[in-house]
Amino acid sequence: MVHTLTFDAVSEAQPGPKWQARWERSWPAYQAWFVANGGDDGPSRAACDAALERYMPELVPVHEALVGLAGGTDRAARFLSTWCPPAYLGGCSLACVASEDDIRLVRNYDLSPELNEGLLLRSEWGGRPVMGMIEFLWGVSDGINAAGLSIVLAYGGRQETGRGFGITTILRYVLETCDTVEQALRVLQRVPSHMPYNIIVADASGAAASVEIYAGGGAKVQPKLIATNHQNNGSAPDRGAFTKTFERANHLSEVLPFIAAPAKLVGKFQKTPLKQDRYAEGFGTLFTAEYEPLLAQMTLHWEGQTWVQSCEHFVEGQKQIIYDTQSADGGNQNGDIDWVKIGLEYASGHQPDWRRFVPGWDKVA
Repeated sequence: MVHTLTFDAVSEAQPGPKWQARWERSWPAYQAWFVANGGDDGPSRAACDAALERYMPELVPVHEALVGLAGGTDRAARFLSTWCPPAYLGGCSLACVASEDDIRLVRNYDLSPELNEGLLLRSEWGGRPVMGMIEFLWGVSDGINAAGLSIVLAYGGRQETGRGFGITTILRYVLETCDTVEQALRVLQRVPSHMPYNIIVADASGAAASVEIYAGGGAKVQPKLIATNHQNNGSAPDRGAFTKTFERANHLSEVLPFIAAPAKLVGKFQKTPLKQDRYAEGFGTLFTAEYEPLLAQMTLHWEGQTWVQSCEHFVEGQKQIIYDTQSADGGNQNGDIDWVKIGLEYASGHQPDWRRFVPGWDKVA
């Protein structure tokens, strides 16, 4: 069978009715996830506010505006702070290539189609243009600002947690406050993340860095401008065989030295083993994002389609993408798979078996 995901490009300089409409659309699902995973037992609203004020004070006015648009409840305020949130997993492959006159940062976003917001948002919340793919309604999984600073993330491979922020809020903060890789590294070393992640950041000068972020704080620059879903600190990733993290990392290590032109990098991400098509298992490539710091521009790639946007010339619009969700043994023919449950099971740290989400599968298996 096939599955569709609608991607929206939205521009709103300051938090307003467009963001509020997105909140009203997405909050019921997020609230159910937040409550079911112990969000109500997390830090108080006062503790969340204090953490934002301590680590990311420039975001405090934005957070207050968003909470107001979200209705002002304690739960909404705590959720939007992303201070010590419930654990959440993902996939992704990252790489960066630079030459004397160009630099490109590319990522694949791998997850279930049901668990991505499909929102590319351009804003000027802190006075500068920022655009990126949104997660948790205001954080970014990848993005770029008007200075050309670009940043992307991948899950670090372990369901370890510590006291810190959801990583997408930290990436938002980097884009709102930094112009260079050097500045971004200082933020990533100072602001604690609640889970391990791998980050690559690049800027318009041609500088780039790959960084491992650790649960509860700490960051270490890595020697190679590649990242998948494990870290190089001796830890073993959860479900490494399922995500093929080592296979993808080894492939990137092998091909990157032979990419002379940075513009050729994105083509590698649109082929196996980097491109994933196991949507029926909650693990498929939903989009490839290519960032060009010199132009403050990004291109979203899907099979046979592209969408180019820049901080200066951003065009609102919508694209509907179709994904083939065939499984390795031919897939489900009756169209009754509950893709939300599959995606949530994967994201919670389990390897899903799509058959269990088909009504009556045990009678025909």
